[in-house]
Amino acid sequence: MIALAAFRLAAYVRSHRVYQALLLALAMLAIVYGSRAPRGAEAAVLTDGGVLIIPILAWAARSLLDTEPDRQRELSAVQAGGWGREVAAGLAAAFAACTALAALSLGWALLLGVSQAPAGPVLAAILVLHVLATLTGTALGALTSRAVVRSPAVSIMALLLGFMAMLLLSASSLHWLTVPLIAWMKAANAGHLLDQLPELAAVSLFWCLIGLGAYVWHRRRVG
Repeated sequence: MIALAAFRLAAYVRSHRVYQALLLALAMLAIVYGSRAPRGAEAAVLTDGGVLIIPILAWAARSLLDTEPDRQRELSAVQAGGWGREVAAGLAAAFAACTALAALSLGWALLLGVSQAPAGPVLAAILVLHVLATLTGTALGALTSRAVVRSPAVSIMALLLGFMAMLLLSASSLHWLTVPLIAWMKAANAGHLLDQLPELAAVSLFWCLIGLGAYVWHRRRVG
């Protein structure tokens, strides 16, 4: 499975699809962190960046999963020993690609986006949110990949609308019905991130696992 995941990552890079997400990420980072945030606003700025990178991570996950042709994916499942290993390898590769982009985003933010690095506990909370952002992007990208949504146009619209739906729903009193992205930002801006992190992380992880589970269930039905 590890070899198949590495193969899919290599194919994603060789196909040059990686540059689509990379260029989008660099453009977003240049705009968001065009000037350094003042002292005291580190948590808010870094959290905002973690939220804004999610659709780019989803694009990367979707592109990676779509790089392999359908017939090649079926052959990979046979060689890997079943559809379960093939699906797991694809998700692992997508998560690895998203992790690299999320790490780039956070590293850029810490070096160029803030006046000083936040305190240890706050930095740890920001790292947790970026891991959750990576999971969210992976799940959203998987659910809009070709194996689930056949039409490329519908897939792109579903990805963007899915992210917008998360933002709108998480801005309401029903924020617990989705990954509460706006709640992340509100908590960071109000200085309550550390206090609210356990609840926010639990809700976010729950919905990420639901999304990944839905993808696995769909792949089990259709192959």
